[in-house]
Amino acid sequence: MKYRLLGRSGLRVSELCLGTMTFGEEWGFGTNKQDSKKVFDAFTNAGGNFIDTANLYNNGTSEKFVGEFISSQRDYFVLATKFTLQNPGDPKNINSSGNSRKSMMNSVEDSLKRLNTDYIDLFWVHAWDSLTPIDEVMRGLDDLVKSGKVLYVGISDTPAWVVSSANTMAEIRGWSRFAALQIEYSLIQRAPERDLIPMANAFELAVTPWGSIGGGALTGKYLSETDKGPKRIKEGSARLNERNTAIAKVVKSISDESGIPGSIIALNWIRQQKGLFIPIVGSRTDKQLIENMKCTDIILSDDIMKTLDEASKIEYGFPHDFLKGEPARTIAYSGQFDNIINHRK
Repeated sequence: MKYRLLGRSGLRVSELCLGTMTFGEEWGFGTNKQDSKKVFDAFTNAGGNFIDTANLYNNGTSEKFVGEFISSQRDYFVLATKFTLQNPGDPKNINSSGNSRKSMMNSVEDSLKRLNTDYIDLFWVHAWDSLTPIDEVMRGLDDLVKSGKVLYVGISDTPAWVVSSANTMAEIRGWSRFAALQIEYSLIQRAPERDLIPMANAFELAVTPWGSIGGGALTGKYLSETDKGPKRIKEGSARLNERNTAIAKVVKSISDESGIPGSIIALNWIRQQKGLFIPIVGSRTDKQLIENMKCTDIILSDDIMKTLDEASKIEYGFPHDFLKGEPARTIAYSGQFDNIINHRK
């Protein structure tokens, strides 16, 4: 595995990030400690050093497992966790969730205890709560960085205008900026291309997509009625509407022809996009994770990329389509758009 810089920072992280939401069994779909350790070991044996968890994953068990697994080599690992979701130890407290300074400070202290560490490498805002002022969030995060309890900050599942406003504010005031953006992004979820990804590229944010294989839909497993029976099809049906089914069939066709598994096709379509993409890979089994990590050894051809782009294309809507069309293009560029060499493409 190779390494990438985390956005506009000098932090070196593996080109894949291990997602640990399945570490623990409290939510009914995860893995016990022994199997979680096998997944962790498979990732680290491949050279992975970037581990992602969150305060609420399996009611705090994920953080506890991760903290134990990394303890013997703490400084080797880039440990990322999140706040915003309710504190698993105090779920009915109205201030145990959200992005307020109170929630933030309580959450980081509780995460440090569960992780059994003195510091967090990357501390994520898990989701925007629409109530807390942007300056309160950014000042609070900067205080955590200054205290040494957090080294870098990132933001997840938040509108592009909020992230851009926050980073601009931080730049002006000398506070810590967001270095990374976590979003859902895949062949079946391309909405971030409208604003979030162009914003990330403009601010040099690392993008760590979750849901890269569409909840399993892009592996093709929901296309077969013989795969674990009707119940499994029903569980996957939300991912396989008419559009997504058509995309999954294209991925399966490419997989059948090329011999590349659908999950790797889905991951590498993301990895080969313009920008700094570090997909989050998670798995219930070490075997499955090892298979998906093979994406680092494969490059999809231009023809395959074009086929996937066409099969999954979306309408960008206003103002994007308006600005790329006529008469806006003629008026804005004096009819000379094709004669302008744009190095920022």
